[in-house]
Amino acid sequence: MNDTFGLVIIGDEILIGSREDSHLAHFKQLLEHKGLRLSRCWLLPDEETSLIDHLSFSMAQADPVFVCGGIGATPDDLTRACAAAAADVPLALHPEAVALIEERYGMEARPNRIQMANLPHGAKLIPNPYNQIPGFSLNQHYFLPGFPQMAWPMAEWILDEYYPATNLTLNERSLQVLDTPESALVDIMKCFNERFPGIKLFSLPVLGENGYVELGIRGRGDLGQAFTGLQESLRAKQIPFR
Repeated sequence: MNDTFGLVIIGDEILIGSREDSHLAHFKQLLEHKGLRLSRCWLLPDEETSLIDHLSFSMAQADPVFVCGGIGATPDDLTRACAAAAADVPLALHPEAVALIEERYGMEARPNRIQMANLPHGAKLIPNPYNQIPGFSLNQHYFLPGFPQMAWPMAEWILDEYYPATNLTLNERSLQVLDTPESALVDIMKCFNERFPGIKLFSLPVLGENGYVELGIRGRGDLGQAFTGLQESLRAKQIPFR
């Protein structure tokens, strides 16, 4: 099962600064609560070529991806059509989505709101507890409204439905390497990666008069043996740390 996810946030309003994004921090926290993590995030404009190109790339990757924004019924809502183009499938009215929209809006569903039921062929619906207008999934991509009030509970439903929480918590341990440039740690890091391939090693320099390199590891379960091994490698090279 995948334990890393991507996130795509769509909207000119965020790029030009008329609205601030709140999705990144929330999805990071939501995934961590489930024992999962965010592997990458993109912020994209409401622009057809950019959306198609990026979604084509993203759908070719292994990670599942949350996509927020652009699935409404106005002309600037391009995500449904771009998702279909990226997946090389046609758009078609989804009967269940049609029924939900007609139930919600009655005679006012047509001619405009019904367009939100025009989904990529083969898409599955994602329930929306806020107003019952569904999102959809396609190729492990989960297309949600841009509104946090809708997108966040829908994302929780997706995780509960398809990605049950792992039993092993993602842990992190680190130390501070002193009086040593980051370049001097390269050989140690390479050897560590060969010895502990399932554990993520990271290096974060802290600049300034009292600067240091934060050298750490992330992984599931007990990191004790790997962290001890990292310290032993530093001692063998007589590299100071705390």
